[in-house]
Amino acid sequence: MLAIARALMALPSLLMLDEPSLGLSPLFVRTIFELIQTLNRQKVTILLVEQNIHQALKIAHQAYVLKTGKIAMSGRGGELLANQEVQKAYIGERWIKTR
Repeated sequence: MLAIARALMALPSLLMLDEPSLGLSPLFVRTIFELIQTLNRQKVTILLVEQNIHQALKIAHQAYVLKTGKIAMSGRGGELLANQEVQKAYIGERWIKTR
């Protein structure tokens, strides 16, 4: 969280984030993703690398799903989130059933 704050002091037009939710409680994860969306609305481009695929795809304009280091799929975040193959492989059956 400190690294994000330091980066924002430079008023960047591009912010690259690698696993910003790693090790955070669910409440802080939600806060981080809200912050990412707010920054994006303020014309900051965000390059996000994140294993929390549900949260990442929920907010992504454009997304790439990697499998063993290669692009397996790409598209708008919402499209990939709705893709059955992505759901089964990366999100899990439990999430699909509760939707």
